[in-house]
Amino acid sequence: MKKACVIDIQRYCIHDGDGIRTTVFFKGCPLRCVWCHNPESMNFEPQLLYSREKCGLCLLCKKACPISCIETGPNGVLTQPGCTGCGGCVDVCPNGAREIAGKSCSAQDILNELDKDAMFYEQSGGGVTLSGGEALAQDADFLEELLKGCKKRGFHVSIDTSGQAPWSKFERVIPYTDVFLYDIKLMDGERHKKYTGSGNELILSNLTKLSETGAKIYIRLPLIEGINCSDEDMNEILRFLKGINVQRVYLLPYHKIGSHKREKLGLEEAATDMAPPDRERLERIKGNFEQNGFDARIGG
Repeated sequence: MKKACVIDIQRYCIHDGDGIRTTVFFKGCPLRCVWCHNPESMNFEPQLLYSREKCGLCLLCKKACPISCIETGPNGVLTQPGCTGCGGCVDVCPNGAREIAGKSCSAQDILNELDKDAMFYEQSGGGVTLSGGEALAQDADFLEELLKGCKKRGFHVSIDTSGQAPWSKFERVIPYTDVFLYDIKLMDGERHKKYTGSGNELILSNLTKLSETGAKIYIRLPLIEGINCSDEDMNEILRFLKGINVQRVYLLPYHKIGSHKREKLGLEEAATDMAPPDRERLERIKGNFEQNGFDARIGG
């Protein structure tokens, strides 16, 4: 039975597509965006998160570790490389300072959870969103099994994707997907590589092919001041999107929620000068897209 690593199945989501939705956050992503607000989703395996401010230094976690990879240091009780994510230290922590991000789930495991929310989809015009990480980085057979189960139940399905996936993955999921929430970060390939760890050739190629299939596409633009939301950046994106079958554009101002998660993961702090565009700037960007015939919305 094929399985995938799932961080969370989040209910009552209103920013991941139309209506009230249940969003499945998968673990694993081919990109390394410096502004990522889900850094725990980059790695494909379960990971330990540690909250220093909650830690009481009782060292029960160290005693519970079966492979002795927990040590004390100036930054608290730290887990050394080699952690298997078994969760033994999490179970004994009295303050909830330790948690595991990621759990192996079968398609049926996920469908069982989605079934609990079916009435909300019917009443709100909502459904299921597969997100991440990168939903299309998961095993193709697993994805098809999950998507077929969703469609058999009549669930509306959206896939949130960076587009950094083989076209063969898109071909497998297109028949079962109602909307693609497709991210565009930057048009310039070198800058895209600088800020995400990868070029954008495959992303733009896949978006063009996806458009040609007639798929319903909502574009999502993360906006980070000083990185990708200058007038030139926006105009380059506009010129490209004029040749794409786009139903909606979401403008997503940067937020710093990922910083705290990076600390929990023991990762280096991302650039501290990242900031969202101010409201006036956002409205100008929105107006520019609207003047060019796009249904543009801030947030979502």
